[in-house]
Amino acid sequence: MAEIKVEKKKSITPWILLGLGIIALLLYFLGVFDKKESLNNDASTNLIGVRENDSTVLAYVSFINGDNAKMSLDHEFTNEALIKLTHAVDTMAVKAGFSVKADLDKAKEYADHITNDPFETTHADNIRRSAEIISDALQNLQKAKYPTLANDISEVKDAVGAIDPDVLTLDQREAVKGFLSKSAHVLEKMN
Repeated sequence: MAEIKVEKKKSITPWILLGLGIIALLLYFLGVFDKKESLNNDASTNLIGVRENDSTVLAYVSFINGDNAKMSLDHEFTNEALIKLTHAVDTMAVKAGFSVKADLDKAKEYADHITNDPFETTHADNIRRSAEIISDALQNLQKAKYPTLANDISEVKDAVGAIDPDVLTLDQREAVKGFLSKSAHVLEKMN
């Protein structure tokens, strides 16, 4: 009788396991690279975790919170506060790669008008115009680089709205100081 040779069938299980392993490795590396890419994208658009401790911002904040924060007829405090604020906003914008200098130069012009004649009745209007420009610059910077500060910027915008151009500045000290204080708070968070 003839012998029938029976050959054992080779198992495909090792090949299946190898294929699954390769697929798992591909998924792992693709997942890791996607996470790194999204972290890099978040870092480029959200600078809230980046601590600058910029001296210009710190100077503005200490000026607003200092003992010399008294508004008077000559409007020297308000003028100096607005000038320091424009410098602080410009510094943060430059560090974030964002340009607001042209707008802030206009805000400085309005701030300078309030010290020309202490008896002029348009000081509140000039302060409001300067505050609007500064708050717009802060808002644009916030949208581009600090998306988590939207509520804080909203408070700054509300504080600008509280400054009434038809009321004498000294009769609305708290509204002006409110804007300056809220702006300091936002800059502290950005800094």
